Amino acid sequence: MIEIEDAPELVDPLVIAAFEGWNDAADAASGVVDHLMKVWNARVVGAIDPEDFYDFQVNRPIVGTDEHGYRRLTWPSTQIAIASPPDLDRDIILIRGIEPSMRWRQFCAELLAAVDELGGELVVTLGALLADTPHTRPIPVTGTATEPELVDRLKLEQSTYEGPTGIVGVFQDACVKLDVPAVSYWAAVPHYVAQPPCPKATLALLGQLEDLLEVSIPLGDLPEDARAWERGVDELAEEDEDIADYVRSLEETRDTADLPEASGEAIAREFERYLKRRGDEEGQGQQGPA
Repeated sequence: MIEIEDAPELVDPLVIAAFEGWNDAADAASGVVDHLMKVWNARVVGAIDPEDFYDFQVNRPIVGTDEHGYRRLTWPSTQIAIASPPDLDRDIILIRGIEPSMRWRQFCAELLAAVDELGGELVVTLGALLADTPHTRPIPVTGTATEPELVDRLKLEQSTYEGPTGIVGVFQDACVKLDVPAVSYWAAVPHYVAQPPCPKATLALLGQLEDLLEVSIPLGDLPEDARAWERGVDELAEEDEDIADYVRSLEETRDTADLPEASGEAIAREFERYLKRRGDEEGQGQQGPA
């Protein structure tokens, strides 16, 4: 079992989880949790014992030097952290780890037992997959939920996917069996630029979390990183006519498939986020010494 250390009583905590591996194309999903841990000053309160869940020939320990100059081993694991975002009236539990090599059901059971101990009331899992989508258009994000009420409230569509799944799918199924409400968001990463990172996909997932939490999340350098990433892919396409032709065909397919009303809804959501973020920044700018 995971031992939770020095965790206070949390207020209406929501869980956000992402795992490296098959569910995490271009590290887009785990990049979200990494970003949230930084901007929300999250504190690690527990970690799963890697001995029972990881093949160390697949996920090897890393040797390095710590801040005191000592050599240390870092073992692959999954950590649980807590954060209290300043603009949110609830706490956040962050789960960041690696898809396990074995004993997936036990792995999920231990994580959910820790979530229950911390009082987690809603689980949000993040994933990213490679898809036939052009890098020049907004990154598509699909969402599913385990309960009809969540589907209606968040305007989600139930997934029709049938086939192999990863730890995100297993984790969400474990939530269903324990009657824990769960939501899952997946970003579609252009498959022809699968090398991590993909800041544009990370930004797209953060946008969904902003809508869910109804709060602006500090983005730091991510917007500029996303623009630089897109410029870099543009340059790659300019150097290879075959890639350029392929991107143009993806753009035509995407533009044809996107209904005007769907595009309008996306623009409206993005504008609402912009206005909210601008209002938050102006409010912070007006704050000063009493």
